[in-house]
Amino acid sequence: MITSKIEYLGELRTKAKHLQSGNEIITDAPSDNHGKGEAFSPTDLVATALGSCMISIMAIKLIGTDKDITGATIESTKVMYSEPRRIVKFT
Repeated sequence: MITSKIEYLGELRTKAKHLQSGNEIITDAPSDNHGKGEAFSPTDLVATALGSCMISIMAIKLIGTDKDITGATIESTKVMYSEPRRIVKFT
């Protein structure tokens, strides 16, 4: 089953649509890599997805217990290398 459909809008911007919910996300290349930096970059979303996954797994493990992590936060940072440009670690 297809999860999402991504359309390239030009000028290093994409629109991703989650097919089940219809929600959409716009991405821009970062300003230090020829983009506008007006939205999450694709690599920002990788770091954000990792943090969202981690906190969701924690919440799933607590289902059926008397523990609640509502309001918990995670800060996610990606570290990029430039040659070739890539994510090298998350902090």
